Amino acid sequence: MNPPTTPSNAELELLKCLWRHESCSARELHDAVGPKLEWSYSSTRKTLERMVDKGLVGEGVERGLNIYRARVGKVATLAALSADFARRVLEIDGPLPAQAFADSRLLSEGELEQLESLLRDDAAKDRRA
Repeated sequence: MNPPTTPSNAELELLKCLWRHESCSARELHDAVGPKLEWSYSSTRKTLERMVDKGLVGEGVERGLNIYRARVGKVATLAALSADFARRVLEIDGPLPAQAFADSRLLSEGELEQLESLLRDDAAKDRRA
């Protein structure tokens, strides 16, 4: 259940902003995450270029501005990152319990249910392999 490309921590911050707002300009993204990442506007632009190349975000033009949208799904990406963390870091051979995500400000109730299903499916595939 791996997304096409696993985002870095900085890329994940940009994706979370895009998932919340659907689309943003580079300036809007920088204003939202630049202070947290403690980097310059040019770093935001360079990271966005890399993310376009990796297929994580798409770029279009609206009203003369370059606008970015996530090209990877929030739930699938978070499920893959969570499953990888459980296996690689925690050495858990099954899915993380969905309750671990219950207080997430990023996921709705429906998305939590989708995440639980994806994690369960991934664990079942691992057992069959």
